[in-house]
Formats: sequence, C-alpha cells, structure tokens
Amino acid sequence: MRHPIAFTTNRVAPEPIAPAPDRVLRGDPQQLAWNHYTDATGQFSAGIWQGEPGAWRVCYDPHEEEFCVLLEGHMTLTADDGAAQEFRVGDAFVVPGGFTGIWENHTRVRKHYAIMALKKN
Repeated sequence: MRHPIAFTTNRVAPEPIAPAPDRVLRGDPQQLAWNHYTDATGQFSAGIWQGEPGAWRVCYDPHEEEFCVLLEGHMTLTADDGAAQEFRVGDAFVVPGGFTGIWENHTRVRKHYAIMALKKN
C-alpha cells in the first residue's frame, strides 16, 4: 500500500554534492540533498536541498523541470540572456527545462524541491 511521505518524519541521510569545479564562478558552493522520494521510474524526485554561498553555471536538460520553495536564504537566477530574478524565503518558482545560466546563493539557501527529469528514448 502507498502512503504520503512527510519530509518531517521520513528520516533520510543527506547526500553531499557540489557543482563541477569548471562550473563554479565564485565561492565554494558545497551542497547537501535529502532526497525523500524517487518514483519507480527514477524520473521524479522530491526532497530538501541546501547550498552554501557561491555562484555556478547551471544547464538543465530540455526535459528537466524543477519546482522550488525557499525555506531559508536569498538567491538569484540569471539566464544566459541576462534576465535575473531574485528569490527569498517563502518564494516559490519553477526552473523550466532547458534553462541555462547562473545560480547564485547570496547566503546559505535551503529549499524544498520537486524535479521531473524525463528520460530520453
């Protein structure tokens, strides 16, 4: 039987991650991810992510969509065309598939995430 998964009661160990060194522009943006759920296909996942201050290039795959809600911090996403958007605690946003640009954490950032990354055939 399937049941809802509450992030507050589903205890998972954090997984340390970091952007590839050649993508880092500023700082030492070390990150942790508490992945609370991955569906049976491996195409959808949800959890909590935390990143330290810094800036790095991001390149989302064409079929990789991410929904975020900031729990802590202040950050900016700047698209390759120069359009920048700032986000703070409580803000919710979607990073659409194919987005390329700069992710900058001005402070430690913590967020809920839900990612759909369709596998290519």
